[in-house]
Amino acid sequence: MNAMLETPELPAVFDGVKLAAVAAVLYVIVRCLNLKSPTAPPDLYFQDSGLSRFLLKSCPLLTKEYIPPLIWGKSGHIQTALYGKMGRVRSPHPYGHRKFITMSDGATSTFDLFEPLAEHCVGVPKGVIAGPTICTFQNRHKIQTLYGYSTPSCLVCSCAKPVSASPVSLVAPDMTPCCTWEFGAMVNYIKKTYPLTQLVVVGFSLGGNIVCKYLGETQANQDKVLCCVSVCQGYSALRAQEAFMQWDQCRRFYNFLMADNMKVILLHRQALFGDHVKKPQTLEDSDLSRLYMATSLMQIDDNVMRKFHGYNSLKEYYEEESCMRYLHRIYVPLMLVNAADDPLVHESLLSIPKSLSEKRENVMFVLPLHGGHLGFFEGSMLLPEPLTWMDKLVVEYANAICQWERSKLQCADAEHVEAGLE
Repeated sequence: MNAMLETPELPAVFDGVKLAAVAAVLYVIVRCLNLKSPTAPPDLYFQDSGLSRFLLKSCPLLTKEYIPPLIWGKSGHIQTALYGKMGRVRSPHPYGHRKFITMSDGATSTFDLFEPLAEHCVGVPKGVIAGPTICTFQNRHKIQTLYGYSTPSCLVCSCAKPVSASPVSLVAPDMTPCCTWEFGAMVNYIKKTYPLTQLVVVGFSLGGNIVCKYLGETQANQDKVLCCVSVCQGYSALRAQEAFMQWDQCRRFYNFLMADNMKVILLHRQALFGDHVKKPQTLEDSDLSRLYMATSLMQIDDNVMRKFHGYNSLKEYYEEESCMRYLHRIYVPLMLVNAADDPLVHESLLSIPKSLSEKRENVMFVLPLHGGHLGFFEGSMLLPEPLTWMDKLVVEYANAICQWERSKLQCADAEHVEAGLE
């Protein structure tokens, strides 16, 4: 009798287990997708000045709420993975001209040049120059998108061969991802070919480090430069290396993927390290063999990169090649952009741009809650839009700086007229 009375309770128990399982799955989804995270305008760090007030008025995106795609856009990992997989969605495909420059050491530097579609009618011609990133595929999509979204009279060009990943044959070992030689050669070519063009320098991730380091190396590098934009860089490789080896936010996994991507230099082993190339005595064939087994960027840098370029230690290599010690030497308007949920850039590194923006009037640090690493997708539910929040912000900022410079010239002309009348 008792057994007959207990049997009806079994389905209720099973229903409870199913309900708990469904609740657990929903909880994991909500946590992983970060669905409870609010949307808000980006946090801004700057000094109160005429330039910053002008930018706040001229760049609505700086004070407007950034709304990522509802279902997955609040996950920094998904934003990062989506960008890493496909770059941009339905990006334009303009045809650029591949340019080749022979460097002083015999290396072949290559870059893509997208020439203006129309003549400039008002003001000074403007050119956008983008630094290289580790992956050329996504970098090309970013440049194509910027070119398609920029004004028709805007010149755009970008480095096409970072880390010796170019399809052309290499003739010398110009391969350090943080060196500014190739980028400087491209800038000098543009300055010489288009002497009236004012430049907007843009760098994404590693490219952000390169363009900031280049501008800060000498004052002459800032000639004819209107402004600089750096997006999602880490500022200090030395300070980042410890966090990059930890599993927090899956950084160790990302480290492994980028190290695997860097092994592209093995495809050019003969050109880079052949008998015809003069190598430092500290670099041995056994070091090159370790590249096959490398699981982190630090291993590649320590075994090959720093030895190849004559550094005695990894610490010295990271200190010299990071832009952190050059940022305070940049005097043109500088906008630094990072995402708070970027899984590659540890939050401790963000103290560098925050501190800089508190000391320099020309610097503005923009920190949205979401965006991942170079994602910043926008959209309603599932499908992202072709233009990202970052694409719009770069163009909006560049246009605002052009207006700022034009207004300063007009004020100067008016002062000269008044002085002449007096």
